[in-house]
Amino acid sequence: MSEKRDYYEVLGVSKSADEAEIKKAYRKLALKYHPDKNPDDKEAEEKFKEAAEAYEVLSDSQKRAQYDRFGHAGMDGAGGFSGGGMNMDDIFSHFGDIFGGHFGGHFGGSSFGGSRGGGSVRTKGSNLRVKIKLTLEEIANGAHKKIKVNKLVNADGVTYKTCSTCNGSGRITRISQTFLGAMQTQTACTTCQGTGKLIDKKPADANSEGLKRKEDIIELDIPAGVEDGMQLSVSGKGNAGPFNGIPGDLIVVIEEIQHSELRRDGEHLHYDAYVNFVDAVLGESIEIPTVTGKVKIKVEPGTQSGKTLRLKGKGLPILQGYGSGDLFVHINVWTPKKVTKEEKAVLEKLRTSENFIPSPDENEKGFFQRVKDMFQ
Repeated sequence: MSEKRDYYEVLGVSKSADEAEIKKAYRKLALKYHPDKNPDDKEAEEKFKEAAEAYEVLSDSQKRAQYDRFGHAGMDGAGGFSGGGMNMDDIFSHFGDIFGGHFGGHFGGSSFGGSRGGGSVRTKGSNLRVKIKLTLEEIANGAHKKIKVNKLVNADGVTYKTCSTCNGSGRITRISQTFLGAMQTQTACTTCQGTGKLIDKKPADANSEGLKRKEDIIELDIPAGVEDGMQLSVSGKGNAGPFNGIPGDLIVVIEEIQHSELRRDGEHLHYDAYVNFVDAVLGESIEIPTVTGKVKIKVEPGTQSGKTLRLKGKGLPILQGYGSGDLFVHINVWTPKKVTKEEKAVLEKLRTSENFIPSPDENEKGFFQRVKDMFQ
């Protein structure tokens, strides 16, 4: 699908829906668009995946809070960020139990994807979590980063064999006699943890799951406009799944480096500009910093301390939308604590001078021109 729909809209629930409502809505859609009911139907397959991705986020309190705050941008971004990244194996290994007794009562009655036939489980690897520090300039422009991670990978030379307890099915079937007749139940095989296979041979540096630690270089494209504390998920870049399972995700936590002069407020920026009394009276051009470099602005004659100037579009890009925020320049008239004898004499002259007091019939322009002439 070219553009992702709102996850609440996908499941047909309100933003205040509780966990039970979300699960019920997903189960209804999952059963409706299940591959077994819609063989060779690409549209149904896409809707099945879309519903699973929405459920993956909204059924997890942390992911849901992130989605409510940042929308899809909190789930995905450039360079492989993904809040879902769901494929059919992911869906059945994560949410197979939600189908209950339908479709054979196991994770994958469908032949879709092949690896689920017989009900074996593909175990997902654990997630990795890293922090990335970004300057305000990098946040404004987006950033390409290369990071080193020490992660679990599948060791070379590992071979597997079929679990003899479940004969590779990953499930144990038990039949018991009750007053209602024979009852059949299925549980995950405890010998192979539902994977249907065991390690046959492995190198000395591999653990009991056939994994070993290895340093990896991962390249990331951080979208512009991210915020401090925001988490981005890179699908499939976490620890490898045991027994050739599904890789976990890499969780990237954004840490914003405080700017020396600019203060951030969402997509807006603030700057305190200090001007001297003369410049405030007569007007002057001053240089101020922005995230794209220095710019000059005009302080108009007669500017009062506390006045705020707005530079439209000079803030940060809006992450979940279009355009940029603004830069607010707060004017502070600086008063010196010490002055020389000569400066004091000039100030005393100004204080007592009738020329420094505007006459009732004098306009503002004329008054400031007169004051300017006194300093020349």
